[in-house]
Amino acid sequence: MTPGAVAVLEVAGLVRAFDGVRALDGVDLAVARGEMVALIGPNGAGKTTCFNVIDGQLRADAGHVRVAGRAIDGLAPDAIARRGIGRTFQVAATFASMSVRENVEVARRALGRPSDTRSVDALLGGVGAGALAGRHAAILAYGDAKRVELALALAGEPHLLLLDEPTAGLAAADRGALMRVVRTRVDVDGVAVLFTEHDMDVVFTFADRVIVLDRGRVIAQGTPDAVRGNADVRRAYLGDG
Repeated sequence: MTPGAVAVLEVAGLVRAFDGVRALDGVDLAVARGEMVALIGPNGAGKTTCFNVIDGQLRADAGHVRVAGRAIDGLAPDAIARRGIGRTFQVAATFASMSVRENVEVARRALGRPSDTRSVDALLGGVGAGALAGRHAAILAYGDAKRVELALALAGEPHLLLLDEPTAGLAAADRGALMRVVRTRVDVDGVAVLFTEHDMDVVFTFADRVIVLDRGRVIAQGTPDAVRGNADVRRAYLGDG
């Protein structure tokens, strides 16, 4: 982070093992208010495990997580969501039996936010999904489902967004459009964003900083240009021998 930046997410010494193998091995990272940070690395590097520990789906074996200055270690996922964390998943997750508007209404009620039509439609409009409000979620095109999932992640007006491969399965033009929506929420609302992504064009276009995991450890972090030129990163992930 830049000097003087306000940390929304602080992760210190995070460890998580499965059958003795450390998926996370002393991970330290931070994301500031109004900052968009990419967490990249090869398959199995620990990216999704890191997300699952931050949002309470997994418990860390060691280390600490703080959001907006408050410890969230050991809290259940719903309690963590109410502390100001929104999340999307690699496969878009919506309530298929409901309309798009009903999806957002339910999410906002669950998180203690106003769920009147005006506030819900404003949220959908903000992610470019206003025209989908009355549509059944089960019949959405995949790109539209990704926008609705983003609206669900924003339903609690979070401090922090965790976006797990937000552009997976999207055409190239749709990837840029979705990430520009996220960038607007960062710039306008000051949301902090930590996202994983395999499309390096997306990473180097939209990330303010890049953090690289390999075998559960942070091996590099910095600006996109600095990370792109890092020899260890190129060997571990970008394919250079």
